[in-house]
Amino acid sequence: MTDSVIQGLPRWTLAVPPLAFVVLLATWHRDLGAVLLILVCLGLGAAVIAAVHHAEVVAHRVGEPFGTLILALAVTVIEVALIVTLMASGGDKAASLARDTVFAAVMITCNGILGLSLVVGSLRHRVQEFRVQASYSVLTVMIALVTLSLVLPTFTTSAEGPQFSSAQLAFAGVTSLVLYGVFVFIQTIRHRDYFLPVRADGDVDEDEDHHAAAPSGKTALLSLGLLFVCLVSVVGLAKTVSPKLESAVESAGAPLAVVGVVIALLVLLPETVAAVRAALRNRLQTSVNLALGSALASIGLTIPAIAVASIWLSGPLVLGLGGKELVLFILTVVTSMLTLATGRATLLQGAVHLAVFSAFLFLAVSP
Repeated sequence: MTDSVIQGLPRWTLAVPPLAFVVLLATWHRDLGAVLLILVCLGLGAAVIAAVHHAEVVAHRVGEPFGTLILALAVTVIEVALIVTLMASGGDKAASLARDTVFAAVMITCNGILGLSLVVGSLRHRVQEFRVQASYSVLTVMIALVTLSLVLPTFTTSAEGPQFSSAQLAFAGVTSLVLYGVFVFIQTIRHRDYFLPVRADGDVDEDEDHHAAAPSGKTALLSLGLLFVCLVSVVGLAKTVSPKLESAVESAGAPLAVVGVVIALLVLLPETVAAVRAALRNRLQTSVNLALGSALASIGLTIPAIAVASIWLSGPLVLGLGGKELVLFILTVVTSMLTLATGRATLLQGAVHLAVFSAFLFLAVSP
């Protein structure tokens, strides 16, 4: 232990999570003035940075791909709780909230996070390598989940619009959960080596930090608890600023779906920072695991949770994508397939993904 490190953790990483949580408690359900709004934004940014640090500590202890899986699952579980809470209090205005949030998560992860990682990594390392077996496996499951959960409702025969019947929703929820469970089994047990980063010599890297001692079990547990506190704070603070965002969106004449996009961007900040840092260390496989794995977790856990919550939620549940979103999804699928086909990525592929992501953001604001 030194002046700056306690139990292997820097002091700031121990202080930020409780402070961010205190900011959340102090500002919860309060009208934010200029000072409080700045405080919330500072707390949100600090919580994101601390969450990434603690996720990396846990990842170093348990090894890959468990570390990235822990971060993706933690973020998604809290995101699901936020969606259900907002739907319960939003009534008919929140009918498409689950759809908008999940689709935004898919666009952010598959185009925003992946594209940014490719650009940043290729600028430093020129060409980066990843494992095609893993990337294509995740992409296949993602395509199936989005199609079964968000595309099919548009083409069902429901008289109430792009909605599933109760039986159809139950089937989609069970199928999503089963597919995600099989993916987790493949990623962590059956074919774990597929999801490990690739070294410069082409072999898999069992441990990127083999030169550093793994943190103790006590330190890892402490980081896991602080990671959960950080993620709760990130989601809670994102919800706290959402009324201001909603007012700004309405004043600008933009659709309310923009609020869901902005909240999704805030909630996914920890994974974005972690993916970019991995790409800078020439570990693009970790970035791909985070990006595509987060998309799977968002769909695979959100749809079953919404299916269960719909039992007591009184408002309608709109899941079907519109024509614009379908075009963007098809473009994302084609682009991702071409990007992941060779196992090598350059700046050009990253630029294409960021262009698609920019189109998504632009059309969300100006439909």
